[in-house]
Amino acid sequence: MELRHLRYFVILAEELHFARAAERLAISPPTLTVQIQEIERTLSAQLLKRTKRSVALTSAGEVFLVEARRVLQQFATAENVGRRAGRGELGRVEIGYVGSAAYTGLLQAQMSQFSGDYPDVHVNAREFEMEKLPKLIADGEVDIGFVRLPMTLPASLEHHVLIRDHFCLARPAAQTDSPEEAVAPADLAAAAFVLPEQAFGTFQVASLGGFTPRIVSRPGSLLAVLTQVSIGRGVAVIPSTLRAVVTLPAVAFHTLSGEPIISEIAALFRSDENAPTARNFITQLRKLETRSVS
Repeated sequence: MELRHLRYFVILAEELHFARAAERLAISPPTLTVQIQEIERTLSAQLLKRTKRSVALTSAGEVFLVEARRVLQQFATAENVGRRAGRGELGRVEIGYVGSAAYTGLLQAQMSQFSGDYPDVHVNAREFEMEKLPKLIADGEVDIGFVRLPMTLPASLEHHVLIRDHFCLARPAAQTDSPEEAVAPADLAAAAFVLPEQAFGTFQVASLGGFTPRIVSRPGSLLAVLTQVSIGRGVAVIPSTLRAVVTLPAVAFHTLSGEPIISEIAALFRSDENAPTARNFITQLRKLETRSVS
């Protein structure tokens, strides 16, 4: 027995008239008769009482009608779910991010927009260590990552730059009388450095200043880095984004003199992504133009 048999029976049960039911089904009355007979033979049960003037359901037919309708409804639901899943309207997306991406508000805005467009897709977001995130994406454990470049990426990944930022200096406020004063890299040769996850900015400053940085701490997150600075442990080279969103006692932010040291926030994703939900999120991200942070 196939789904079409159930449809034929349900339509006939609604019409209780072979000619009208056949017209609705776009088949001939004799064909409909044959199909109903096939159902009854399969079930070894009489579903209809037929006379020359009337058609009525038997008690077995009434019971079968309930179940036939239920099966057809379940099939319609499954068909709808399958189509929506194929369009990326159902499912889940796993997002990974580094802390500095969250400080910009970019992560929150993109998740909010996506959830508004695809309310039945579950978007899960977790913070990861920056050096581990590219491999997690390449291995399929995370779908899309928000990271800070530059960093080494697996060949299987693509990236789209979302925000162009630059590095600044955070140092204990007690070490300066003028928080707005620019600091030259060469002036930091004797400083103790608290190293963020992304060491690029620190080593670029050291290279420009002509010295090897003396690293005294690697506390992990940017908030932990700034906390170390606030208690006087050392200075830190951090994304300038944090100047506008993080306020800690005894921390002063300074512009680094000379050509800005650029760092970018980018979305990472697999080049061969085939999950519709993830593809929809990637499409959304690709539409964004790179924004510069002053």
